[in-house]
Amino acid sequence: MRTGGAGRFRIYLGAAAGVGKTYAMLDEAHSCRRRGDDVVVALVETHGRPGTEAHLAELEVVPRKIVEYRGARFEERDLEAVLARRPQVALIDELAHTNVPGAGRNEKRWQDVSDLLAAGIDVITNVNVQHIESLADVVERITAIAVRERVPDAVIRGADEIELVDSSPERLRRRLLYGDIVPPDRAREALRGFFTTETLTGLRELTLRFLADELEGRSCGRPGRTRGETAERVLVGVSTAPGSDAVLRRGARLAARLKADLHVAHVVVGDDDPFDMKIDALRRLADDLGAEWADLSGEDPAAALVDFAGQRQITQIVVGPGGRGRRIPLLGSGSTVRRLSRRAANEGIDVHVVAQAPSSATSPSDGGKPDGDPRTMEGRPQGR
Repeated sequence: MRTGGAGRFRIYLGAAAGVGKTYAMLDEAHSCRRRGDDVVVALVETHGRPGTEAHLAELEVVPRKIVEYRGARFEERDLEAVLARRPQVALIDELAHTNVPGAGRNEKRWQDVSDLLAAGIDVITNVNVQHIESLADVVERITAIAVRERVPDAVIRGADEIELVDSSPERLRRRLLYGDIVPPDRAREALRGFFTTETLTGLRELTLRFLADELEGRSCGRPGRTRGETAERVLVGVSTAPGSDAVLRRGARLAARLKADLHVAHVVVGDDDPFDMKIDALRRLADDLGAEWADLSGEDPAAALVDFAGQRQITQIVVGPGGRGRRIPLLGSGSTVRRLSRRAANEGIDVHVVAQAPSSATSPSDGGKPDGDPRTMEGRPQGR
């Protein structure tokens, strides 16, 4: 994400729409202007909120471009215009947004941010916790909704600063009821759906835990990792079986808590195809999570994983549960998992067997091509 001459990258992180992330961004923009910085708004979504619109006043806004898609017209950010303008600081809303096809060089807004940073432009943006790739399965359990727009963990952890914008569930629900977040005709439905007290509480706790892990990792010297002979190293074993993506995300969260390097290994057994589309999707997910990928071979997956772990000084191995049949995640059978545990114990390696939930229907870190308006792909407010 970052290059040698890159601009500084600041993210405002929140648990849900309406906590005030965009308002906090605009506050920061006004502060930058008072310091004499050259600031532009590459894109900010006000959603018709009077307070946000008033706060946007007096800031230079780069005109949007009009894009036609499937018979409809959309306003999108004009990345080329921002790059040509070359400000010191650019504000760009909703980091997880999927750009309308044909709107420019990039599919995702986080890729736009990467281009701005590479050009030496400081970027201020925001994101909701439900869009962080490693948390996708946890968010789905909390909300009962498969989040389609996701940001790679490497992008989030590459930020120079991550600042929490917080609000209690009760205050968010009041704001929703008063029409401060979505139009009043949608408010009551949202209160019964995504904005229940239980859901908002779960997302808030998840946000605080993610940020605490991240800040602790930074106190060790750099985002999310430590070094040295005593450093923890996590290895996740994956296969084409359903649920491998959830196991991989679980391993990534363990690595983040341990401030550990993350490795992912796929054991090719017999005539298995290492270029299977499911494995390719897991490779992309591993890359999004900042992991190092390895394809291993061997008729005994347990032996292959432990041998690899010994070579890389792995301290923790994460796999899915065993079961009957070759394609049960993640090592083929319960006896193989037991064999892995015995071999790993002999090497002083801990094994975590994850009782993973089934994979969501959405492929890792993609979200597919937009249907209709990409701004409402999840059927609720996003990124605010």
